[in-house]
Amino acid sequence: MESIDPATGQPLPADAIQRVLFIVGTVHVYNVPPMTPGKGHVAASWTADENKRQIFTARLRVLETAITQASGEEKVKADIVLEDQRNGQLFAAAPYTAAAVVEPASDSSRFFALRVQDEAGRKATLGIGFEERSDAFDFGVSLQEAQKTLGWAQGGLPGKKPAEEKKDSAEKRDLSLKDGETITVNLPARFGRRRPPTGEEAPGGGLSSFSLPPPPSAAGSKGGGIPPPPPAPSTSSRAKRLSAANLGFDNGKFGEFD
Repeated sequence: MESIDPATGQPLPADAIQRVLFIVGTVHVYNVPPMTPGKGHVAASWTADENKRQIFTARLRVLETAITQASGEEKVKADIVLEDQRNGQLFAAAPYTAAAVVEPASDSSRFFALRVQDEAGRKATLGIGFEERSDAFDFGVSLQEAQKTLGWAQGGLPGKKPAEEKKDSAEKRDLSLKDGETITVNLPARFGRRRPPTGEEAPGGGLSSFSLPPPPSAAGSKGGGIPPPPPAPSTSSRAKRLSAANLGFDNGKFGEFD
């Protein structure tokens, strides 16, 4: 089945490639009033009076189309397509040529103002509303992806695919070490080797201020230190005699008993 350009309705070349970035089965289409200055598009005015401004319920797709030109250059474009839910017939298309083609409503994250364009180039603004917030979020994500593909995010020219990056092997410099090359690493002083101690910094010299004072001399110490042991008890002759008498001797002479 041949592909159709949604913006012109004409068949695409056989080598054209189309990719669906987003699709949702139900989106409500509104005939929106002119935008209020300073307020933007107000979705509440679209759905007022029991949705009298709703004109259609469509299927929405975001398409990306890549076409190879005669010069060999690849041209990429994106379109937002509103189609009949039953047979897929085109209802309206919005070529996504600028970010202003899709403008969010100021009072709801589910509604957007879409600038559509017919085959003759005439433009009109329609309102679209998603039933689920998740669908509206995915729709915004698909537009961001289209912007990257079109080169808007990289500052490229609209409609031209960004040039592919060259191979790493061609762009990266060879930083490997050759034979005989070395690497010198200068570490901070606190990680360096310790210096050998000099005469003034000999081991133990740093503790001189913490040396203990010498013990006091014997002459200078009065009342200090441990007191001397008490003298041995005196053994007088009277005590000896009393002890001999207690043992049965009369005057301590050998051989005389009572």
